Amino acid sequence: MNKNGGGKLEVVVARIGLTARGIVYILIGFLAYLVATGSRAEIDQGSVLDQLLLRPGGRLMVGLVAIGFACYALWRLFEAGFGVTGEKKGVRFRLISLVRGLIYASLTLTAISIFTGSRQRQSTQQRGYVIDVLSKPGGRAALGLLGIIVVAVGLTGLSDGLNTKFMHSFQGAKLSAVTRIWICRLGRIGISARGFVFAIVGVLLIYAAWTRNATKATGLDGALKSLRNQPFGGPLLGLVASGLVIFGIYGLAEARYRQI
Repeated sequence: MNKNGGGKLEVVVARIGLTARGIVYILIGFLAYLVATGSRAEIDQGSVLDQLLLRPGGRLMVGLVAIGFACYALWRLFEAGFGVTGEKKGVRFRLISLVRGLIYASLTLTAISIFTGSRQRQSTQQRGYVIDVLSKPGGRAALGLLGIIVVAVGLTGLSDGLNTKFMHSFQGAKLSAVTRIWICRLGRIGISARGFVFAIVGVLLIYAAWTRNATKATGLDGALKSLRNQPFGGPLLGLVASGLVIFGIYGLAEARYRQI
């Protein structure tokens, strides 16, 4: 995917991936809201796809999401290898793209396993991976390092959301003033909410490495449910759930208008 011959392909792949991510985050936000109001549902990408599978045409929808996740992973891994588009230059942004690419490569495999009917619960898979890592020499340090990276990605997202740095991605887009204002508002809330959740996921990974307890590495589901277990956890999780829905809507706007 060079800037000339492969540029158009990169744009198509990125927009497909961003669309899939936006739709899934909207659904995650709704699941999180249900949990905030007392449901025992799991809150992760795999659970969203399980719910889709139960709907008419669900198998097709899951297959399309798997393709979207694969496109998003390819785009981010391309950025990690060849540089991030726009003003985000340097090793830090390549590392963030690498983490995102690997996460969505894993989610692609999850979507494929749901499509083929061979999936385990995502939280069970995550614990299995963590147990395997902790059993290896240096695994505890590797898991702790991964947790630190995920926290850094989350805090970067939180900072970018609050400072509206994400608007750099729309600099060349021909947007009306109203559209630009709404994208900025959606991004500020949504990106901050997602960054906050990512930071919690990273903290749980670090805690799992520190305690050698794989059950603490619970991913997105555990991060959101840990909020519910805090004082005033229901309203807090409800706010975060709203933020994730807003992030999904922002993601759809990004798929439409982002400069890639």
